[in-house]
Amino acid sequence: MKNISVIGSGTMGNGIAHVFAQNGFEVNLIDVNPDALDRAMKTIEKNLDRLVAKEKIDENTKTETLNRISKGTSIGEGVKNADLVVEAATENLDLKGKIFREMDENAPESAILATNTSSISITKLASFTRRPGQVIGMHFMNPVPIMKLVEVIKGYSTTDQVMKMVLDTSSKLGKIPVEVNDYPGFVANRILMPMINEAIETLFEGEAGVIEIDTVMKLGMAHPMGPLQLADFIGLDVCLFILRVMHEGHGKPKYAPCPLLVNMVEAGHLGVKSGSGFYDYSGGTKELVVAKQFS
Repeated sequence: MKNISVIGSGTMGNGIAHVFAQNGFEVNLIDVNPDALDRAMKTIEKNLDRLVAKEKIDENTKTETLNRISKGTSIGEGVKNADLVVEAATENLDLKGKIFREMDENAPESAILATNTSSISITKLASFTRRPGQVIGMHFMNPVPIMKLVEVIKGYSTTDQVMKMVLDTSSKLGKIPVEVNDYPGFVANRILMPMINEAIETLFEGEAGVIEIDTVMKLGMAHPMGPLQLADFIGLDVCLFILRVMHEGHGKPKYAPCPLLVNMVEAGHLGVKSGSGFYDYSGGTKELVVAKQFS
């Protein structure tokens, strides 16, 4: 596979485009919003500058990486020469279904259609296409240029050949791919989200404060950041969506989202992206201050 199309230029999409381009693939980054594409390219350039400063890459590699990325606003045009399409749009089934139909209609018959979804069924997304055997999950971790894991999720109809090709391609990106089956939350979020939800329940029930909960998990369990800070980083709306998918899909009470999480999302406190969650990010993300509602 040489030509990669990435649909969605947000945090995950631009990170995925970055790693493919840096590893020699030709990338077409697609977003309906031209301003979002411009922001994405600036983010990629900024992240490459960090790698240059750390002497991980040189200026020539940075220039070559940027030159391998094209951008466009049309899915139809953007996928017509793709060997692999990676959808990285918002976690919304209706939106993703519409995108998968358009990908299927316009990509070459041989193209593999992948999704970066963190929880939506691969089998369900494959049902929007005429090529379910060529639909697969590639769940990258955030931040994509740094995190090594890629969960590679096999849908009900995904062929072994497609699985092997995606595993091999992930390895060529310098990632460590792990094959998992298509069940709500896959593996990463099936384990992570209940932990985050339990941390929110612990706060909700007054057992400890934000700083205390995160400190226990960082110092006691050697986590690089506490679960409440991590929830802010992921986005509380995303956490809520994944928990609801898991609660519905598995039918177990342990996946029911904490009422505090529901209320925070309803109130627009989504974490880093909104400037406030369990922490206040109005002064930037380097200095964490417990948000006013928990002071």
